[in-house]
Amino acid sequence: MPRWDAITRAESLSEWAVKARHELADRARSYDWAGVFDLLGNPRYADWANATRPGGRSWYAPLHQAAYAGAPVDIAARLIELGAWRALRTTDGERPLDIAHRRGHQHLQETLEPPRLIDVPDHELRPIQELFHGLIRARAGKLVDEHRLRLPELEVLLETPGGASGFSVPGMHGGFTFALVVEDGRARLTTESWSRVVGGSGQRHQITADGVTLIEEGFV
Repeated sequence: MPRWDAITRAESLSEWAVKARHELADRARSYDWAGVFDLLGNPRYADWANATRPGGRSWYAPLHQAAYAGAPVDIAARLIELGAWRALRTTDGERPLDIAHRRGHQHLQETLEPPRLIDVPDHELRPIQELFHGLIRARAGKLVDEHRLRLPELEVLLETPGGASGFSVPGMHGGFTFALVVEDGRARLTTESWSRVVGGSGQRHQITADGVTLIEEGFV
């Protein structure tokens, strides 16, 4: 299950993680794909296919760099196999597909086209995402602001088998998991959040375009 990478600041990471993320970003920027795959093949970095440079402004993940470079199709395909999201956007709102199109790399168009494994129209997904972001801030807003976390963009779930992901919140000693489903023609996001060091902190919510419902609490 690809995990949402919320980290934007070096100060939110350990020293080794900062060094490793910079190394990954450097290798992707220099199109050292063997080096990128060597890092992503390490179990310690297994969730980093969508990681960006700590303190970076572009929010380019390795797949964005592959799109910019016009890398061979097999490179892009392997990044996707490792969990890279085709719908992940940069700070300019570009997906890898948009970058490849802008750069004239037509050979990557088919590979980078984000599939829609879940059929949720944008006008329904947007309010669910806004409500989810509000819930995250209600649960951990101080930490979100302190660490300048990048909150999840639900568009990526449309291409994720099972429609599920999660992310950790620095300082919370826990985090969020979330899954998007469509039942009876309506989209619903189910999310759990918890802090491992706070007994009874677990909460489970369901979110639709109409609102947020707390359905269980106290399970952690």
